[in-house]
Amino acid sequence: MAEIIDLEPRVHARGYRAGELIYRCGENATSLFVVALGAVKLIRPSAHGQDVVLNILGPGEGCGTLGFSGRWVYPDSAVALTDSCALEMSAGVVRETMEQHPGLALTVLDEVLHRLEQAEETIRRLSADDVRQRVAAALLVLADKLGAPQAEGITLALPLTRTDLAALTGMTPETVSRVMSKLSNAGIIDTGRRRTTILDRPRLTAVAAG
Repeated sequence: MAEIIDLEPRVHARGYRAGELIYRCGENATSLFVVALGAVKLIRPSAHGQDVVLNILGPGEGCGTLGFSGRWVYPDSAVALTDSCALEMSAGVVRETMEQHPGLALTVLDEVLHRLEQAEETIRRLSADDVRQRVAAALLVLADKLGAPQAEGITLALPLTRTDLAALTGMTPETVSRVMSKLSNAGIIDTGRRRTTILDRPRLTAVAAG
């Protein structure tokens, strides 16, 4: 595609170690990032001073800003959850390329609409679903993004802490631990150090559906 050819010379691959900050909420926004390898979590400080996990991104998903809202600051912080590689593009370069190639603009619009749908679904779950449904739904989303099929099931080989999962689902770490223990005792998932395996996806899907 012509737009990819135009962008390629101005795309920079950046490597990040697990826990390394990619950008900080409130800093002047200069770039758009696309995850190439690994996993990245988006966090935002709450009114109470605690970090809220907004999303966990896998390969092909983007973060940063293009300044469409008129605010040239990052709306969240991005932190590498695992050793990762992200493609960095100047926001100005991307906007210029979009003006020259409407097809790229439509692709970006599709991504924005997808994010909006995800946000609406998250709000719906937080307001309507019980705690088991929220945890099950979050695990299914992560399995689709970052799961590795194994003989025993789908493994999430990433350091997803109970605190991260709690922030992602709007619960306390203690509540998440209880739900995860119940799912494990039921033979639906298996948890270990720095990994979670979905043993029975149909049953987990049933839990998410209520």
